[in-house]
Amino acid sequence: MMGHDAIKLELIEWLTKLDDEETIEYLKLVKDSALSEEDWWYNLTPEQKLGIEQGLRDIDEGRVTPHEEVKEKYGL
Repeated sequence: MMGHDAIKLELIEWLTKLDDEETIEYLKLVKDSALSEEDWWYNLTPEQKLGIEQGLRDIDEGRVTPHEEVKEKYGL
């Protein structure tokens, strides 16, 4: 398992190559929300909220794949 410092370096490297503006804006929102008392939910776009709500419905209705099964499938 990677240590936190190694993960941070991996993320820094990934961020320097990232061109997807939507992902960059989302990550900035996450960073800023960690520094704020305001609930991050209110800063999400309608599309992001719909995606989260759909994910929660999938969980409630049992449409999920266990983490271990995914790791095994992809050899992780």
